[in-house]
Amino acid sequence: MNQLEKNIKPYSKAIVKLLKAPVERNSSVWNDVVNYQLEIQEFISQIGLELIVKKEEGFAFVKQFEDSEGNTLGLITRRQIGFETSIILVVLRQSLEEFDNNPTQFQVAEKFITDTEIKEELELFLQEGYNRLRFLKDLDKYIKNVVELGYLKEISKKDIETKYQIQRIIKEKITLDILQEFKIKIQDYVKSV
Repeated sequence: MNQLEKNIKPYSKAIVKLLKAPVERNSSVWNDVVNYQLEIQEFISQIGLELIVKKEEGFAFVKQFEDSEGNTLGLITRRQIGFETSIILVVLRQSLEEFDNNPTQFQVAEKFITDTEIKEELELFLQEGYNRLRFLKDLDKYIKNVVELGYLKEISKKDIETKYQIQRIIKEKITLDILQEFKIKIQDYVKSV
């Protein structure tokens, strides 16, 4: 028996996946995450991490514990998100909120959106005074950033139209309070331009 076989646990693959990215319900390790929550939490807490499992939403992820001053061990790097990417995140989060609050959607659990729909939502969201032309010209780049951050997942691409699934983890990262606060900041910013 080698070292790997000797030390591996039934939930080891789940921990490795969680350290890389959120784990979704359709993942090969989802059942391990759900069935070994206590063991996984005990293991990762030793390195300053907390396991968050949202069974009803269908995803799990890890986040860092913070001390009383908001400091962490620094295991997970915080990334700066540009203003334009933030606007897209807010639009996607609002779109998911509206989808979840629509009683006619109860049969469907996932929210899908296309490039065109994102553009239409953004045009409604951006007020006069903001440089729309430049923003819309670089929209593909900003959408790519959101995909890389894990908040959008490309589902299909036909001709010039791409269909995405909004990942539910966006609800954890952009709470309703943050959503409202950001809307106010954007309004203030646009007024100052």
